[in-house]
Amino acid sequence: MRILRLLGALLVALQAELLAEQDLLEHLEASSKVHELRGLELRIQDAGDDSRLLLSTAKTGEKGKPSVSWVAIRPPDGAWDLSTSTQVRATVRNVGSTPASLTLWLTSLNGWGASGEDAVIPSGETAELVCKLRHTYPDGTPKLDPSEVRELRFMLQRTPSASLEIVDVQASGRHEPEEQEDQRIRVPRMESGSPAPGRRVKFTLPDQNNDHIYTTLYLPVDWAPGNPYPVFIEFPGNQFFHADKCWSTGRPEDCVMGFGMTRGRGAIWISLPFVNQDIGEIAEIGFGSNDGDDTVDYTLRVIDELCSTWMADRNRIFMGGFSRGAIACGYIGLRNDEIAKAWKGFVACQHYDGSGWGPSTMVSAVERAPRFQGSSIFQIDNSAKKYAPVVEATNPKIEWHWEESHLDYHSPAMFLDDRPAMKKLRQWWSAQTKPD
Repeated sequence: MRILRLLGALLVALQAELLAEQDLLEHLEASSKVHELRGLELRIQDAGDDSRLLLSTAKTGEKGKPSVSWVAIRPPDGAWDLSTSTQVRATVRNVGSTPASLTLWLTSLNGWGASGEDAVIPSGETAELVCKLRHTYPDGTPKLDPSEVRELRFMLQRTPSASLEIVDVQASGRHEPEEQEDQRIRVPRMESGSPAPGRRVKFTLPDQNNDHIYTTLYLPVDWAPGNPYPVFIEFPGNQFFHADKCWSTGRPEDCVMGFGMTRGRGAIWISLPFVNQDIGEIAEIGFGSNDGDDTVDYTLRVIDELCSTWMADRNRIFMGGFSRGAIACGYIGLRNDEIAKAWKGFVACQHYDGSGWGPSTMVSAVERAPRFQGSSIFQIDNSAKKYAPVVEATNPKIEWHWEESHLDYHSPAMFLDDRPAMKKLRQWWSAQTKPD
């Protein structure tokens, strides 16, 4: 009898496990259009009740083929609710002649980050990638919201040629729903349409002849004509994908700092791209064309548009960013005397001008530093010792603030909670943005 009870319990557990599985490719058909395809060719093969993805690196011979390529798949209705699952697993066969370095990414909505699992798959072999839905940063902060998974992405890195067959993608495992209040600040998604209070929209300058270079413009919920507003201009990090270290797309729609600081009230928040003006595209890597001078010109045009049309207060404009965006505070923001006079303050997270990344050397950063004419600079997760030469070259009247988030990960996720460093930053922001 005891054995029968054990067998019964195992059967119930197995049935629960099977019921918890969800096929994440079942909505795809041979005619389906995926959300995004870069550097890959894709065929969707219907095989009975199963869909298979056949991926291969693009054979177009295009110049400058990206070192990172991917297919990104979105659910049929905005987001998958995987709150009762524990993981997403994918079975992938390498049908090509060379090893393939593949990452399975899960991303979620409203400013959350991404969870990734990678593998190097030898030619002719099959691998199962298992991506956990409750991955956390080292300090325990969740990376994902399992109830709103917006995308799964298969990404090839450091693999110039590959052919893969994705035969199975399932949300699996069983997780009991948790009743707890979500304290995380939720960032509005970029949408189409005209700017309006409480909306974050894709915005292009009126005199632009294409929409490939754009910003994301957020007007606060209390915005009204006739009232001048402070502005936070944010630049994104460099494109950097590493399953254990970072998820950064390099695009303005994935910025989060400004909304975390302002909580959507009392200030205009705009996320700017670095621009490759010569080809009319956003620069996901680096500072843009002409060593960043075109990004400087674009930024000045955006500031003029904000002040003339959207009630921005020219005396209360701040700049900031994460990683590459933090380096831009000096490299772009202090590039010349004209743009340097625009800023009242900087907020830099995990890097700063003089970091040694790309052309941002300590020598050149020290040359730019005296141009800052604002009042205060707030640093998150940066070393005062490392940047001492820049501090010494800056006007001694400038206030410097150095705080540690203790996230212990290369991400701006700390801006969306109430940890002590963020409380101090919001107090600083409130004091700095009071009208003169």
